[in-house]
Amino acid sequence: MASARAFWSSNSTVPRFAWPAGQSADEPEWLKFVPEGVRGMVKSHLPGAAAPEFEAPAPVVGARFLAGSFTNASGTRPYKLYVPASYRGEAVPLVVMLHGCTQSPDDFAAGTGMNDAAERSGCLVVYPGQPAKAQAQKCWKWFSEGDQLRDQGEPSLIAGITRRVMAEYAVDPRRVFVAGLSAGGAAAAIMGATYPELYAAIGVHSGLACGSARDLHSALAVMKRGMDSAPLPHSGRTVPSIVFHGELDTTVSPQNGDDVVAQAIGGAGLRRSMQIRRSDNGRECTQTRFTDDTGRVVTEQWLIHGAGHAWSGGRAAGTYTDPLGPDATTEMLRFFNEHPL
Repeated sequence: MASARAFWSSNSTVPRFAWPAGQSADEPEWLKFVPEGVRGMVKSHLPGAAAPEFEAPAPVVGARFLAGSFTNASGTRPYKLYVPASYRGEAVPLVVMLHGCTQSPDDFAAGTGMNDAAERSGCLVVYPGQPAKAQAQKCWKWFSEGDQLRDQGEPSLIAGITRRVMAEYAVDPRRVFVAGLSAGGAAAAIMGATYPELYAAIGVHSGLACGSARDLHSALAVMKRGMDSAPLPHSGRTVPSIVFHGELDTTVSPQNGDDVVAQAIGGAGLRRSMQIRRSDNGRECTQTRFTDDTGRVVTEQWLIHGAGHAWSGGRAAGTYTDPLGPDATTEMLRFFNEHPL
């Protein structure tokens, strides 16, 4: 696999994030030489960069979509909590959903359809938010070394929001899950690695493995090529993982999906089986299952043929969605239901 150094040397026309003298930082001339798949991430670090706003989807009658915030030593983060109409105080599952760059909790809820799925399955859904003041394009900082550690940075905030909901509502502690898209998918992988006793299973859509980058420079390289070496496996408990990635994703290379799976299964001697699946809209995908000696599926990987960087089976009401399927929301909830802590 090509190294990060090879990536940058092969794109020698790209300056190392130095603005040319006299050039406006709003849209520097050299930006056109940056590969399209990573251009948005580079632009997010330009002074004055901003992300669009999105209006909240209306909940069904009897349900609530509540706004809150959580503060600890690492800062403050907002969140939205969906409480389905069926909730009556009994212990229910909790799904933590981490949005991608430029998105918001409202946008992510609309695009994934997770709130509607929560009505059908009877779970709570919380959407931690990354504000523009924390990162200009609202990206979770999965590539920052200080934001990949337990009880520090963004992991401590996401875990804090999770525990806040668990304290205020009746949540089954054996059925707490975390999932995300792109930067949010990478953050979900980090949460599974750093809090394996809190999250029973994780869902990573178009994301990257925990520890795959340590700064912006290495992040851009790994997004383009995947990791140079095998990712470090999770320490302690193996966290069941379901991984989705578009075969034609030019923003985050599909190799990163392989890296997430390799990290999830570690050195476990699992059996692998593959089958071609077809969504209701006719799209094909390759589903790979990794099972242990008892026949239990520990990890699932879905490679979606013909898909790019978008939530599979998503809705046009949100950004970065692909309606052709398969339905990642439904499949994630099915997988989560099969893997209590």
